[in-house]
Parts: sequence; structure tokens; C-alpha cells
Amino acid sequence: MERLDFLLREAIRTPEMELKVRAVFAENTALHEEVSQLKDENAILKERLAWFEKQVYGQKSEKSEVVLETAEQLPLFDEAEQTADVNPKNPEYIDVKAGKRVKRTRDEIYADLEVEEVYHEVEDKTCNRCGSEMTVIGKEKIRDELVYVRPHFYIRRHIAEVVKCTACGMDEARDNEYSDDIEKCHIRTAEVSAPMIPHSFCTPELLAHIACEKYCKAVPLTRLEKDLKAKGVNLSSTTMANWIIMASQRWLKPVWEQMHRELVTSSVIHADETVVQVLHEPGRKAKTDSRMWVYCNGKVDGKSNILFDYQPTRNGDHAARFLGNYSGYIVCDGYDAYNKLKKAVRCGCWAHVRRKFVDALPGDKELLPTSAAAKGVEYCNQLFMLERYYSGRNEKDEQIADPMSSEERHNARQTQSKPVVDAFYTWLDTVEPAGGSNLAKAVQYAKNEKRYLCRFLESGDIPIDNNRAENAIRPMCVGRRNWLFSASVKGADASAMMYSIAATACANGLKVEEYLTELFRSLPGTLVMPW
Repeated sequence: MERLDFLLREAIRTPEMELKVRAVFAENTALHEEVSQLKDENAILKERLAWFEKQVYGQKSEKSEVVLETAEQLPLFDEAEQTADVNPKNPEYIDVKAGKRVKRTRDEIYADLEVEEVYHEVEDKTCNRCGSEMTVIGKEKIRDELVYVRPHFYIRRHIAEVVKCTACGMDEARDNEYSDDIEKCHIRTAEVSAPMIPHSFCTPELLAHIACEKYCKAVPLTRLEKDLKAKGVNLSSTTMANWIIMASQRWLKPVWEQMHRELVTSSVIHADETVVQVLHEPGRKAKTDSRMWVYCNGKVDGKSNILFDYQPTRNGDHAARFLGNYSGYIVCDGYDAYNKLKKAVRCGCWAHVRRKFVDALPGDKELLPTSAAAKGVEYCNQLFMLERYYSGRNEKDEQIADPMSSEERHNARQTQSKPVVDAFYTWLDTVEPAGGSNLAKAVQYAKNEKRYLCRFLESGDIPIDNNRAENAIRPMCVGRRNWLFSASVKGADASAMMYSIAATACANGLKVEEYLTELFRSLPGTLVMPW
């Protein structure tokens, strides 16, 4: 400004000319500011366009070797941070040699399959050299073949035996004064169990197959209807939907309610929710988004327990009503509606933090070494690497040692994970991203969630992420792409119970179709739990 004033005094002799020159300089300054603002907006729009192109055409994986295009870590710490010794040095947890991957043989892979032996005899046992009779000295395995037998349907026809008494009406001594004789030819029919669903030909095996196809394999009922028709069975999707709704109320609901009672006794609960569309919902338009909430117990428990709960909105009151007075740890994303759980201790998810920094990575991979987003990803990678070693797994996620106990994990986090968290937030204060960019959103999210993200340092039982709930809800999201919507609230509730039972049985290593068959064969209300 002093230089400008000097030039004006030297070059301009009249006040009018001075005002014109100053106006030109002011306009130039305003244009520079506008250009700078437009450049920032253009950079943000390019970033959004790159993100959308990645969602449509790019890889969805968030693995470091994909998003960073390298299997090696980028330089994570500055020299000042390295002198603080934030890198864990304990070889018990860090310098773990990668275990050798054992290749399984075909016999080991298919050990549980039924084996049909086809024995081939030598037709002519006459020696082609001397003409003598040859004797069998053994057998030799030539090859194995994997055989597929097309599923078949058949009719189970219940036929009741009918018996009669030939003595009735023949004995005059049994006559009385009121009648000439008792009923002639007394007839009885064998007792036959009632059908599974009144006035239908549904069977436990058939309904278990239908449920498994839709809720485990994401096959819409309309597509299943065509598949069954190709196999000679005419069964409408409407009929199958009605069967599922009725079965969910009679067989699944008691099991679901018991699962709910056991879930709220867990020390850790993961929670998440996703969009679901219900067409005929009272008082709401067909296109209005509803919500499918999912809750599951933590990894520290011996068995998996996953529950889906359909609700019309995303209001936190639904979570508060579902979990009641739960006072354990609730692991969730950054949705503040979970704060309505007054007694639960809310914990954050570092996977969400990492994902936001991944979204902020530059499109030009040559910029990664100097990218602040890449450095944020590596801080998160360091924490997840430590958690992997606390669980006794190596870089290839192979179990090579026993996992730490809760107390051991807590102590290890205090000495090794906490310095990384402190260094991350110290570095975060030095980052000044452009407003509105993905990097700015990632930085702001990490700062806003600091209280909850640091919660895992308080106990060895608290998971570092909410991946357990996200993995549990993923099959429902895959199915939603196929069946698109539920026709009614009853259908949405039935789907919630079906997904709960199927996901829990699958997570506990059960064969879902066999388990559902056993459940539907039992009397309604029988608690055949999916573990």
C-alpha cells in the first residue's frame, strides 16, 4: 500500500485521476479475490466429480494398497514426532513375522461332502501275456468329480387310515330301553397333524428354502417365482410373501424377542441404520424413506447376536426405546441421535474417520507423498495395525497367536495406541484445508468426534470401529438392490425378523436352511435359538 501511494503521488497530479486509479486498483483486488474464490469452488467441484466417478466406475475397496496404490506405508511421522517415540517398539506386538499360508488340499476343502464311490472292475482278468488268471492286488484312486444333483420337489400326501368296529350293533345285550341298538359300524380315522399354515400346502422344508433364497442369497420373490416355475412348481410371490409374514409371527417373533432380551445384557452393542422403502405405510408417501436399524453384540462375546428392527424414521427415540435402560458401551457412527441413550456410553468409529480421509485423497497419485489426507489415512492405519496385533493376527490377517485379554489390551492401548491418537490430534491442529473440501469435512469430523473416538482407550472391551454392525447390515443392503422395497409394514417387520434370524445363524456357523427347517418343524413359540 505504501508503494502504491508513492506511485500515485509521483504519477498522478490531479485528484480526479487519483480516484480513477484507486478505483482500478480496488476493482483489480476484488477480481483477484473472486478468482481465488472461484478456484476454490472449482477444486471442490472437481473433488466431488472425482468421488462420484469413483463410486460409479472405480474400486470400492478401502484397502491401503488400493487407495494409496502401494503396499508400503507412507512417511507417517515428522522428525519432531519421531523423537517423541510414538512408534511402538515392542517386538511382541509389532515385529511379528508373517505366517506361512498353508494351501489346503481338495480333500480337506470337500471333507464334509458325501462321497459316492464308483468301482471299476477289470472286465477281462486273463493275462494278455501268458493266459493265466490274474488276481486283484488292490485299488487305485484315479480322480474325484464334483456332482450337482438338481433340487427336486415332490408331494407329501397325508393319507389317514380308517378303521371300523364290526361288533357294534351286533350284540343284543348292549341294547337299552331308549334305543334298539348302539351305532352300527363305528368308524374312526387316524389323527393327522395340522398343516404348518392353515389351508396351505406349505412345509417347513419349502418355507426354509424360500426364506434362505431371499434373505441369504438376496433373490427377490418375483425372481424366485420364475425359478420355481421353471422347475415345475407354480407358486406366486404373493403367496410366498404371506407365508413369510405368518411364519414370522408364529415362529420367529418369540425367538427374536429372546434374542432381544439377551442382547441388552451384552457389555458392548454395535448400532447402525440404513434406508428401506415401504410402499403402503399409513400416513406416509410411498417414496418416503424408512429405516432398518441393526444392533449386534461385540466381538468379545462368545456368540453372535444380530437384530434388525424396522422403524418409519431415523429418530433416535427408536434406539432409546429398543435398548431401554441399557448402560453398557454403544459403538456407532457420528449420528448424534444416539445421545438419546441416556445411560449408555457412546463410542466412536475410527473406520469412519479413515473413510473420510480416503474420500479426500487426491486423484493424482503423485501427490500422495505430500497429501494431508494420505497422512490422515496412515495415522488410522497405524491404530488398526496395533489392534490387529492385539488380536494375535499378522499383516495377512492370519491368526498366529492367542488374542490379548481385556486387561492386557487396555494396558497395550495406553502405552502404544494412545501416543498415536495424541500425535494424530496434534497434527490435526496444523491442517488448514479449504472450506467445503472433503479434507475439511474429514478434519472437522475427527475433531467433533474426538470425545467418542478416544473412548476405546478406556477399556479393552471397547472395539475401535463399528465394522461389526456394518458387516451385519451389508446383506440386507445387497438384497435391497434386488427387491427394492417392502409392500407393507407387516412385510417390513417380517423382513426384520427374518434377517435377524438368518444373519445370526450364519454368523454362528449354522447352515441357515437346515436351522430354519428345524425351527419351522417345532411347535410355534418353541425357542430354537440360532446359535
